[in-house]
Parts: sequence; structure tokens; C-alpha cells
Amino acid sequence: MTRPTILVYESGGVPVGPEPALGRLTFDRNLLTEADAVVFHVPTAFHLRDLPKSPGQVWVAWSMESDVNYPQLSNIHYMKRFDLTMTYRLDSDIPTPYFHGRTPIEIVRPPLPKTEPAPLVYIASNSRDRSGRLAYVRELMQHAPVDSYGKSLNTRPILEDRGYETKLEIYSRYKFTLAFENSRARDYVTEKFFDPLVAGSVPVYFGAPNIADFAPGDRSFVDVQQFHGPRELAEYLLHVASDRSEYESYLLWKQRPLAKRFLDMVDRVSAPLFTRLCAKLHESAGSVPTGPDPLHKVAQWLLQGGEPPRRSTGSIG
Repeated sequence: MTRPTILVYESGGVPVGPEPALGRLTFDRNLLTEADAVVFHVPTAFHLRDLPKSPGQVWVAWSMESDVNYPQLSNIHYMKRFDLTMTYRLDSDIPTPYFHGRTPIEIVRPPLPKTEPAPLVYIASNSRDRSGRLAYVRELMQHAPVDSYGKSLNTRPILEDRGYETKLEIYSRYKFTLAFENSRARDYVTEKFFDPLVAGSVPVYFGAPNIADFAPGDRSFVDVQQFHGPRELAEYLLHVASDRSEYESYLLWKQRPLAKRFLDMVDRVSAPLFTRLCAKLHESAGSVPTGPDPLHKVAQWLLQGGEPPRRSTGSIG
């Protein structure tokens, strides 16, 4: 195999990124029978039974959405159609988590002063709620001041919405950010957890039961699972917010080496997503890509089951 042709049959609007030098990306469905691999975005992939699969062709199941919202991801009969998985699950063939190459650099930025009177902020607009977060936050609001900027339970407007930049600016002004997922599934840890870390706010997390596996350091977040309901959680957060040294203890991890477990996870996904898919295709074919491509060494490490070396910055690009 030289440069495999990868047809992205469905992307579901998820950014694909640049074409990997180790392969060729196409969105032309007319190449369905000729492509070496076909990537289907599971949440928006329909009528798979009507599509022909060429001999030796590799079908890839791609999803960053949880199997709670899209149960076909955990349906054995449905998933048998695919040869490789490319999902948020860390045990998938090509993991595609919500942290990225620069996350280790971004999350250690010094926090900004907390200027808002309310200790808690909440931003959510997605109406999907398989976790029970809406009822939980509504009750929490009865016991502690919460500024909510999203469409859900809105209490404050966003005067100028510049997207991601605005969200980080808002988070940075609050001591705590309610990081509540729309569903609860193992490994389903989204930007709701990582964005507050970048902004210098302490995430109050409700979602994946194994969230501790994603923590960049000790005492870097508050785990809602450790409390017996919104009232107890509110009492704890108000106590910490009123005690400067207690609150700052939740930010000390930024001044220490990041957890090895976290850095190891980042290393696993150091190469771009479709480069890692190309490497997996070469591995399945029993070949190693050749050529002057600067990602060649990364692919070789992946093919050998190892981890790409950390860059001088201690992170991935």
C-alpha cells in the first residue's frame, strides 16, 4: 500500500482537518468502490445496507458522540459492518478524544482574577439531555448563585458572541464552571471539561464515570459524583469560594508537572487523526509508508505500537 485513498462518506459537519501526507482524502462518493477505506460518521450515516463494499475495503465507524445518544455505537450487529472504530472511546482503534495537541500547553496558563460576584457559571444550549443535567442545575440554582449564559436556564445575555474566545473569556471570570455533559458514558469527556481548565476556572464535572482518568493533575476539578445532590454540592462550592487558600488549592496543579497518565493519553493521539488512520491502514496491510514525509517517523512509531516522542514543548501539534 502506498498512499491509501480514504473516502469520507459522511462527516456530519465534524472538521476533518488537513489531508494527511500518508494518504489521500476524498469526499467524492463516486469513488466508493475504489477507495481503500470509507469513513462513516455514525450519527448521520444512513442506508448502509444499500451500499456495496469492495473486497479488501476497510469501513471505519467515526463518532465523537456518546453511545447513550447514539445507541447503534454499542449495537454489536450494527458495528459488525465496520472494520475499524474511530470514536471518543479510548479503546477504539483510532481514538478521537476532545483534547488535542496543544491542550497540555493551554491548560497550564495562569488563571485570571475572578471578577464576577457569582461563584458559578453555566453555559449550555443543546436541548439534548440524557444525563439529567437540566434538573440538577435548576435545583443547584436554588442553593447557590449561578450565572447561565446559554439558551438553557439563561439568566445573563452574551452581548458579543465571538464563539470559543467569548466562552473562555466568560469562564475565566468565574471561580467555578459547571461542566455538565448531555449524557453520561465512559470516556465521553468533552470540551465542557477542558475549556474551563484552559480558562483558569475550576470545572465542576458531571458526566463520564471515569473522569478521574482525564484529570491533568490532582485536585484539578470537583467531581459531582462525590456529593449527595445539588444542596450538598452547593454548600461545598460556596465554602471553597469563600476561602481563598482552599480555592487556590484547586489551581496549584497548574504549577506542577502534569499527570503522567494524562500526558500518556495525549501522546497516544499526538499525530493528526487521519494520519493515525493511515498508519492503521498500513499496519493492517502489513506495510510501512515510505518517503520524505515529515510524519513518516510518527507513522512508524504508531505502526510499532509505540508512542510518538513528545516535542520540546511537552505537547503535540
